[in-house]
Amino acid sequence: MRFVRYLIPAGAAAVLAVSMALAKAPEASAPAGAQFNEKGELLFPADYRSWTFVTSGHAMSYNATANAASPGGPFDNVFVNSGAYAEFMKTGHWPEGTMLVLEIRGSTSKGSINKSGAFQSGAPLATEVHVHDSKRFKGGWGFFGFDGTKPATMIGYDASCYACHQANAAVDTTFVQFYPTLLPVATERGTLSAGYVANEKAAKP
Repeated sequence: MRFVRYLIPAGAAAVLAVSMALAKAPEASAPAGAQFNEKGELLFPADYRSWTFVTSGHAMSYNATANAASPGGPFDNVFVNSGAYAEFMKTGHWPEGTMLVLEIRGSTSKGSINKSGAFQSGAPLATEVHVHDSKRFKGGWGFFGFDGTKPATMIGYDASCYACHQANAAVDTTFVQFYPTLLPVATERGTLSAGYVANEKAAKP
């Protein structure tokens, strides 16, 4: 899962418009952990770093023409609220109320005693959230990109991230294929999406 990593410039507030007709009152269908204001904006989950860490990526891109990973490429870290993680481990599916946070950070190769490779450094460049709430979102999931810690408007359904996740995600429109401790769970539980399975078969020589 890279969420909308290359749709939102790092640290920018370029969030696409949302159909407010789908934004219900905060108490109507807000899943555990997700909090919305009266405008239907998602409040920043300030405690996400205490949630369950599921993966980290380095300089990833879904664009075939993108440059190969380099020490200067960004890192990303993915966290999920702990209740959702526990349920996934049991069933291989994400329950209602799941919140997946993608934290993007810069990288550096120079610092302290480091002589090779790269490490994460500095404050987050961007934070993106994927929320599962079938009563609130068409298709069950909504994407949000935060400008700092300001409340975030949902990214519109016309954004390419929705179609990409629908077509390529391993489980429940999430990129579990990049979560090394969770992919075996989904495989064992038989919850891998038909699209992902077909793509994997087509990719094999």
